[in-house]
Amino acid sequence: MTITLGDVTDDLRVARQVKDSFRDVRDQLGIAPGEVAIGISLIPSGDKNHPIAIRVALRVRDESILPQALDRFRDLSTSAGVHANVQFVGRIGIAIGGEDTTWSTGNLRSRVRPLMPGLSIGHTNVSCGTIGAFVTVKGSRGLFLLSNNHVLADSDRASVNDWILQPGRTDLNHPEDQARVARLSRTVPLEAEGANMIDAALARLDNTTSNGLVNPVYPAGYLIDTADFARYIDDEVPVEKVGRTTGLTRGRVSAIELDDLAVEYPVGVCSFDNQIEVSGTGGTNFSAGGDSGAIIYSSPDRIPIGSLFAGSERGGDYNTGLTFANPIDIVLDSFGASLVSEDGS
Repeated sequence: MTITLGDVTDDLRVARQVKDSFRDVRDQLGIAPGEVAIGISLIPSGDKNHPIAIRVALRVRDESILPQALDRFRDLSTSAGVHANVQFVGRIGIAIGGEDTTWSTGNLRSRVRPLMPGLSIGHTNVSCGTIGAFVTVKGSRGLFLLSNNHVLADSDRASVNDWILQPGRTDLNHPEDQARVARLSRTVPLEAEGANMIDAALARLDNTTSNGLVNPVYPAGYLIDTADFARYIDDEVPVEKVGRTTGLTRGRVSAIELDDLAVEYPVGVCSFDNQIEVSGTGGTNFSAGGDSGAIIYSSPDRIPIGSLFAGSERGGDYNTGLTFANPIDIVLDSFGASLVSEDGS
């Protein structure tokens, strides 16, 4: 299914209308699409009956954007009956980076067998990213690991059947041949012109690796389904992820349907539409470089929501940066893939 909120509330309907009219105003003001991303912001209201307030989300890369322009955006929202939530986020880049317990960062950066979500992973030319999930693909045999294009396919510069290492090259402290676990299988190309929806790739696990050496369990347990975002209008559901660099972190979905999100890649800037934004809770950032590919899921019910791929310098509840993710159902549908479940299917 396609992740959508539907017209759950009047505020949501109005926010979408304002979002649609934003592009015309932006063009009139001469602002490049990548300088301001726009989406739907979800803000805790403090009201038990209606815990989430709907806002139009404006994510501004550069504070040089004229205050008059931002005032016009705010006025457009207010006149339509819904407020604007404006945050300066700075540059947005892909989240790739340079006491040992299962989900500790020390363990996640090590050579670990069986393979599990959250481990350091990467193409032989990439520093490191994160194993997001293990999937099966309709019409194909074997198991595949899911992560980002820029983690497994070096931002479209790799070739099919290239080796994938665990741990990734940055964390490699032993011969490379001992780290080879999979070969690049499929990618969704990144588009330099026009809007992207996802940054994703699959690697087929080799027979030795997949033969009883995969444990698809997350800190909360096995993931069970794809998300219906209507729940985020009615309640503030916490989310979490486990990634190579920051380990297990928790946050909240702070915006959805975010369009014109300009993300910096080694090969240039790519624009993304319909993205999910997460803000960390507890005063810390939700992610950092090296967490790319991690699956974000709702911690109470273990429903996957998005595939983490980028983060900003600033913004969020504590101004420690925001995290951005592709809707997981779009990622899976692009490959005809399904998450490996508790019974191995």
